Amino acid sequence: MSFKIYTKTGDKGSTSLIGGTKVPKSHLRIEAYGTVDELNSHIGLCRDLLEDEKSREILLEVQDRLFTIGSSLACDPIKEPGMRLPDLKEADIKLLEDEVDRMSEVTPPMRSFILPGGHTTVSSLHIARCVCRRAERCCVRLELESMEVDAILLKYLNRLSDYLFVLSRYATCLLKAEEIAWKPRV
Repeated sequence: MSFKIYTKTGDKGSTSLIGGTKVPKSHLRIEAYGTVDELNSHIGLCRDLLEDEKSREILLEVQDRLFTIGSSLACDPIKEPGMRLPDLKEADIKLLEDEVDRMSEVTPPMRSFILPGGHTTVSSLHIARCVCRRAERCCVRLELESMEVDAILLKYLNRLSDYLFVLSRYATCLLKAEEIAWKPRV
């Protein structure tokens, strides 16, 4: 038996969180998990563009963690304690940190700010990094408005944006592309 993708329940601009609570589609919680979903799509594109198998494996792990984050954000925080949802662990953050360290060993030291570009793959990684920062800002706003965001979620998104930046530099090296230094006009 197949199910229909459309439910028609959102035709008037509202949707339900996991747990059944109705909210407008413009709600900050919807914006936050929608941005995480957008980030996940960009990560998928980056994964398709990268040839480095280790990086592809890590990005697949990242996509799984982003689904975890999305499910947490899509849940009514009042009803969440009674639900069995996947969760993030400190080991997920450690994985990103270890990868940043590993890739940093083979990238040249930064001597200036770097402009996104030089290769389609590198540019795509920078776009993912920017979307990740936006997702992080959405989650910080949720937390500031007392809408309960788990601290590890914020930490993960922060570390993920660092990882994506270093991955863009690492990809530049692997692709033998030019890293474009910002030369401010004076």
